[in-house]
Amino acid sequence: MALVTFAIVLGAGGVMPLQARPAYFLADPVTGYALGGYDPVAFFVDRRPRMGTPKLEYAWRGARWLFLNEGNRAAFERSPEVYAPQFAGCGAYALAEGYATAGNPSIFAIIDNRLYFFHTAVNRFLFLVERETALPDAQANAAKTGCQPRK
Repeated sequence: MALVTFAIVLGAGGVMPLQARPAYFLADPVTGYALGGYDPVAFFVDRRPRMGTPKLEYAWRGARWLFLNEGNRAAFERSPEVYAPQFAGCGAYALAEGYATAGNPSIFAIIDNRLYFFHTAVNRFLFLVERETALPDAQANAAKTGCQPRK
């Protein structure tokens, strides 16, 4: 408890605040690639997660994105907001419940042409079942938890 208090005090002093939200667009801690290197367009085209290649990198909103092919990269360059995951990659159902978790690119859904990630398969199921209330709740909690894309 003392260590947590110490960290909070240091954060309040401007050193480094504690962050409850996951890394921005699920950046890989080693490579820094958004979505851990998965191609965001592939979720829409192939309906499954597929790894991109460093040869086809594109920088957008402070993150480095990888793509499978030139066509996917070009599509993302034209409309990145369409292909980037909602809530900066945070788990959508967790947000609906009021807290932030890192979404898992292997557990996703495309709803109304938008990409959503979930922390677990159970969370995905619950979100889809409760979509009418879960989506507005997640949107309302995104700002509170820091799960919004940077401008």
